Amino acid sequence: MDNELIDQVAKARGIETRYKNAWGQDSEVEPSSKAKLLKAMGYAVDDAEQLMAQLEEEKQDYWLSLLNPVKIIRCDEEIEFELRVPIVLATQNLTCLIKTEQGQSIEHEFSPIDATLVDAEEIGELEYQEYLIVIPETPDMGYHQIELYDEQRQLIATQQLIIAPKQCYQPEKIKQGHKVWGTSVQLYCLRSETNWGIGDFSDLSDLVQNIARLGGHFVGLNPIHALYPANPDSCSPYSPSSRRWLNIFYIDPQAVDGFDQAAEVQAIISTDSHKALLSEARRVDYVSYQKVAQLKMPVFKALFNWFKHHHISKNTEQAQQLRDFIETGGESLQQQACFDAIQESLIEQDIQAYGWPSWPEHLANYDTDKVSQFIIEHPDKVHFYQYLQWIAQLQLENCQQVAKQNDMLIGLYRDLAVGVSSGSAEVWANRDLYCADLSVGAPPDPLGPQGQSWGLPPMDPNQLFQQNYQPVIDMYRANMQACGALRIDHVMALLRLWWVPANEHATQGAYVYYPIDDLLAILCLESQRNQCMIVGEDLGTVPEGIRDIFEDNGLLSYRVFFFETAPDGGYYSPAHYPKQAMAALTTHDLPTLRGFWHCEDLELGKRLGVYPDDENLSQIRHGRHNSKQRILDSLHGHGAIKPDTSRDAFDVAMDRHLNFDIQLHMAHANSVLLSLQLEDWLEMDLPVNVPGTCDEYPNWRRKLSKSLTDIFADENIRQLSERLTQVRSEKLAL
Repeated sequence: MDNELIDQVAKARGIETRYKNAWGQDSEVEPSSKAKLLKAMGYAVDDAEQLMAQLEEEKQDYWLSLLNPVKIIRCDEEIEFELRVPIVLATQNLTCLIKTEQGQSIEHEFSPIDATLVDAEEIGELEYQEYLIVIPETPDMGYHQIELYDEQRQLIATQQLIIAPKQCYQPEKIKQGHKVWGTSVQLYCLRSETNWGIGDFSDLSDLVQNIARLGGHFVGLNPIHALYPANPDSCSPYSPSSRRWLNIFYIDPQAVDGFDQAAEVQAIISTDSHKALLSEARRVDYVSYQKVAQLKMPVFKALFNWFKHHHISKNTEQAQQLRDFIETGGESLQQQACFDAIQESLIEQDIQAYGWPSWPEHLANYDTDKVSQFIIEHPDKVHFYQYLQWIAQLQLENCQQVAKQNDMLIGLYRDLAVGVSSGSAEVWANRDLYCADLSVGAPPDPLGPQGQSWGLPPMDPNQLFQQNYQPVIDMYRANMQACGALRIDHVMALLRLWWVPANEHATQGAYVYYPIDDLLAILCLESQRNQCMIVGEDLGTVPEGIRDIFEDNGLLSYRVFFFETAPDGGYYSPAHYPKQAMAALTTHDLPTLRGFWHCEDLELGKRLGVYPDDENLSQIRHGRHNSKQRILDSLHGHGAIKPDTSRDAFDVAMDRHLNFDIQLHMAHANSVLLSLQLEDWLEMDLPVNVPGTCDEYPNWRRKLSKSLTDIFADENIRQLSERLTQVRSEKLAL
């Protein structure tokens, strides 16, 4: 292996050879890690001659393509694009025709030799030259097409032109500094007297209405991406099957057209077995996804049968709406529905098909004749899952409509996961886009001392570019539907991702860079078009200057109280948080407020083997006590708690008074948005997720301790929300 050549290729492909870790120390990526990452990208790192041939082919492909696939500029910039031509074309008069999304045409004639020459290369004994072409007229924002014609008016090249705004969308009141609060919740954990053992969209509608009544302006959600209906225990919302489609188990069957009328449905729900299973699913403290699937899937199929008989066969308006939805969803919806149908069929045959890597070889790739044959032979199975996605979208949209009817400024606040799982529908249907032999994660940091590998294959930046960023455009657009704000999980992925080779420890990874300027521009464009605010989860290792870039693009920072500490260990006053931010006490990956204060998470982590050794745990315990003392000092300093409260953290327990006082302390945050967890309203101690664990802890299953009815009948919660609203409205953010 030629390490010098490997190093050159790694740099060219955006692999960072040196980086600063979470403690500010310089770290170097091992040569073997770079080689493994390049191998996963398709490079012949073990054969220098073949690797050189690949690099030569890449160079030729670049110079022989007249235009890049896509060009992205901001609305205040003039259009410039790179043009590569053989020297014989350099003196010709060429015509650039811009066909705008709005139906306009802009034509510009030029001769390359009159433009700025930026590079030249000899390919096959013929000189090619690269010029920078400037177009004097800029169309409106949107997705446009550049067509290039020669002197004979023959089309010789095309390029997509994307013109984006400078910033993401923000409501006018938010721009003016109005400060609002809302709650965040894992949708599955909601309890109610009507759901079927898992929080659903009807529960969400109820939650939205109640939070609005209490003065809140948004309800934040975990990712509600599509998971695996036939493999329900694969339940992590951050390891989805697709980020474009929805988790069908959030559908409330009782709110679906035909539930009361369908005899087949009524026959199912009237059985003793269904009633007993429903009672058990509601009673347990952790969501039993298997029971939820057993309850919902037979009813979903009966509802689909009813819909076919009463609507599709009669070509009703509802049938047309479903057809329109399927047409708009296009190939992506068919891929998702086909994936779910195949997985269901395989599991019915007792094949342990957790995802496509475990499927029979002839089905393990979407683009095969056997998969096409499956679609032809099982149209009802595929149609059924398309129908469920339609129902899920309708019920989600209804929740946002309820928010608007209740004058919420934002309404739903959705969450976009950083990736999809290795066995997902997205990877199955887009094998060229994903590096399936790699996983994204994080290098060691205080939250994960051993580093993290999340089992999520990364998108190849080069493939994204070759596909005109369409997968990212579609993903942003889908997740900005039926909401007023979107949280980008691990927003550093716009700049770089920590790639880990398959079966390697997370410390053996490296950062790989992405085209941040292009990705941010697309995010701004889709944000403005969908009138959706963007919150970037900028925790962990944050490179210097990147927060300024996000701020310039109108993204809100994500400021978590536990992490907002000064160099001396003291806690910043929430009043000094940046205006353009969402403030929060804690997150789904951190302990609840009560769990943090009583070190319940450390005891849990010890039992689960999260910490490398007792010395590491002892250091963390010491740091925790110091943090609690500094928090107590800050609360006393701001007059946020009763003066007679002890000033020694050892003597102070987390009771309701302290819990609510800390939440009200956070309400003084200068940030325009404040998000509080329902778990902290309920003084719960156990977390929803323990990072670094899988089967050791029931992650993504723990329910709330009270039902929605009991939560909003609680006088203490009503009083807390009144004070939150009062404090948040006292003055504008500065």
